Amino acid sequence: MSGPPARQVILDTETTGLEPELGHRVIEVGCIEVVNRRRTGRVFHRYLCPDRDIDAGALQVHGITAEFLRNQPRFTDVAAEWLEFVRGAELVIHNAPFDVAFLDAELARLPGAPGRVVEFCQVLDTLAMARRLHPGQRNGLDALCKRYSVDNSHRDLHGALLDADLLLEVYLAMTGGQGALTLGEATHGAATRAQTARATRPQGTLTVLRATPGEIAAHEARLAALDKASGGRTVWRLLEPSN
Repeated sequence: MSGPPARQVILDTETTGLEPELGHRVIEVGCIEVVNRRRTGRVFHRYLCPDRDIDAGALQVHGITAEFLRNQPRFTDVAAEWLEFVRGAELVIHNAPFDVAFLDAELARLPGAPGRVVEFCQVLDTLAMARRLHPGQRNGLDALCKRYSVDNSHRDLHGALLDADLLLEVYLAMTGGQGALTLGEATHGAATRAQTARATRPQGTLTVLRATPGEIAAHEARLAALDKASGGRTVWRLLEPSN
């Protein structure tokens, strides 16, 4: 069984409105690079001048004003750099059809129209994944942060890079709960080793409690749900010894 793509880019955008077909534009792009479920430290973050007004409803969501954007670059100015950053990666996006439609519209405006997002990248929609895992529940990013204990208390308004950062933590939790892999591993490892060095083995006989058939069945059911949601990329499965 193959694991998740080695290189992923967690992506979010902010826009002037909701309909790219009505001429609404991307005004912020935030991307975080992840390799083998670890942050690499590489990010792509740009504010963009849309050359149009921002809908009042959109302004209430992200708080990015036309005055602030007036002196920012246009998408055409950063397109080559952005394409180089994302090319060949799996894009992890919450409600991917929305962001991809806007990015496709921006790409279509470029000289020579270099193509659509799916021609450069794979796309994983975490909203669709969350709906499979939690049917009938709220699966917006704020709801998922609460469900998976991801701290979003600093999120007063939406922001592309901020939301991409929160989505990364949620995605790691949804696909195996390995958010600790995004921490500074040297510091984390040193603390773990120090704790291990101080530990002493208790006296007496070590009691081993085996899982009951019911617990094993519940465990397998949970793994099956993760397999379905992640397209067979459950990390636990990858670490199981082959029979």
